[in-house]
Amino acid sequence: MNKTTNQRINALRHIMARENIAATIIPQCDPHQSEYIGPHWQVRRWFSGFTGSAGTLVITTNAALLWVDSRYFIQAAEQVEGSEIKIMKIAMPGTPTINEYLTENLNRNDSVGLDGLLFSQNEIEKTIHELQPHGISITTDFDPAKELWIDRPALSNSPVIIHNEIYAGESAKTKLEKIREFMAENNADAMLISALDELAWLLNIRSRDVRCNPVATAYLLVTTQGGTLFINPDKITLNVAAYLDNLEIEVRPYDQLTTILQKNTAPVITVDPATTSSRIIEILDQQAKCITSPVPLWKAVKNDTQIQGMRSAMVRDGVALVKAFIEIEQRINKRNKVTEITIANILRHHRSQRELFFDESFDTIAGYGPHGAIVHYSATPETDVNIRKDSLLLVDSGAQYLDGTTDITRTMIFGEPSAQQRHDFTLVLKGNIDLATAIFPSGTRGTQLDVLAHLPLWNAGLNYMHGTGHGVGHFLNVHEGPHSIRTNEVPTPLQPGMIVTDEPGLYLEGRYGIRCENTLLVVKAMETEMGQFNTFESLTLYPFDRKLIDPSLLNEAELTWLNNYHNRVFSTLSPHLNDEETQWLKKATAPIYK
Repeated sequence: MNKTTNQRINALRHIMARENIAATIIPQCDPHQSEYIGPHWQVRRWFSGFTGSAGTLVITTNAALLWVDSRYFIQAAEQVEGSEIKIMKIAMPGTPTINEYLTENLNRNDSVGLDGLLFSQNEIEKTIHELQPHGISITTDFDPAKELWIDRPALSNSPVIIHNEIYAGESAKTKLEKIREFMAENNADAMLISALDELAWLLNIRSRDVRCNPVATAYLLVTTQGGTLFINPDKITLNVAAYLDNLEIEVRPYDQLTTILQKNTAPVITVDPATTSSRIIEILDQQAKCITSPVPLWKAVKNDTQIQGMRSAMVRDGVALVKAFIEIEQRINKRNKVTEITIANILRHHRSQRELFFDESFDTIAGYGPHGAIVHYSATPETDVNIRKDSLLLVDSGAQYLDGTTDITRTMIFGEPSAQQRHDFTLVLKGNIDLATAIFPSGTRGTQLDVLAHLPLWNAGLNYMHGTGHGVGHFLNVHEGPHSIRTNEVPTPLQPGMIVTDEPGLYLEGRYGIRCENTLLVVKAMETEMGQFNTFESLTLYPFDRKLIDPSLLNEAELTWLNNYHNRVFSTLSPHLNDEETQWLKKATAPIYK
């Protein structure tokens, strides 16, 4: 494969030379600035062979470099081994940013080529601002994949489905009215929605265009009276067509967007520069009014129906996990072959038996031993290993149900852990508990709480470098903003109704990985003379592995929380289990004492 990678890079350089391009930037992105993308847009993967969900490839006349964050340091190095690609570790000492590298290694009057559809307006403006003073120009219509990727997959034609209001809790008509109020406040005649999850939320529609993310590849142009959905018409069934017609939304082919925009007579069209590609804003020119979209915040604060749906989905998910891990444990105890891929298949099977199941919310990460230290590891037939009893198994998984989205990580061992493994696991668990039990004033940002999850590890000279928590969509993308919990500044405060994960970890390369993840709901805690205070409700319902817990490292408050949590897991899930499963869960949630 890496011989093929080198061949593709060389073919790319021939086109660069022909077009007088000194460097090209290839992101992991689609024209909607999505984190997870369909097969048609996997350009960076095709050129590099790296399969991670984040990372940017830069090709110059004499170098090939791949910028990745800490989640992918190990995976990227393994997947590009044997190619000429060099791994650039983001945020590590000595690693320049992409633009810093280009300014240091290109000459004045050189040109950087990129596909403007794959870069937001914000990204392009930043790149121009940093490169232009050095005499380096930007060409935004450079798309070598169109010429080189001969067998490129077509866009998905998976049908659109309507997300019933009994699950959504709010009609699309009401949401569109809010958008038009926003347009009026900003003196706009139309608003273009590019982000796929925003569009899906606004119209209460879903599809299967992106693996594990129930979105449809489309653009939505909302006007003062109606709107236009730019989408493959083959995806629109008769009942969806009637539904859209009732909303006064006409359907046009996906590839007609730019043509329609060029002819559009609306004087002012609002666009979000963070999610709208620079190519589209370039077409709109003076018509474009760049304003941050209000939809991500509206979407992030769940309504009562969605919250109850998330709670119900967590119960079903917990039941599926109990059944799955009982089966896994029994197979291992009988010395039947169980591999990382087996784990993923068993989890999917049991989840698929639950009511309202739609899909997984992401590809299951099942990493045994050293593979657990690869943060976003994905087992392949070539890397798949047997699960034994002498090391840790990290399983990060989730599901899409019609009424909610789940995301959980548990680390476990099927034999007896070492003292070091118990020590390391308990420190990670402490961080999880300390964040989950936080009480904080209204207006607090996730950045201000992040230290709670890190501190037990920092006190022992240990660390993890990925974010502690991300927003979770409601029957939508498992990763959503605008809020998160991480060390770098995120300005959006945590508000009641927001859902966020709590997932500290520890990754020891070549040994094992540990992560403890629950999904949390921000709720009101109390109101005092100092104002409103909020806290978290743990939505996830599944026990932590008792064998890995060293109670001597937990303080009384942490131990009390853990025992109360396990008691709630048992009391909530046991009515849905048979006698054998109930006894297994009773043992797994038994109180822990010092």
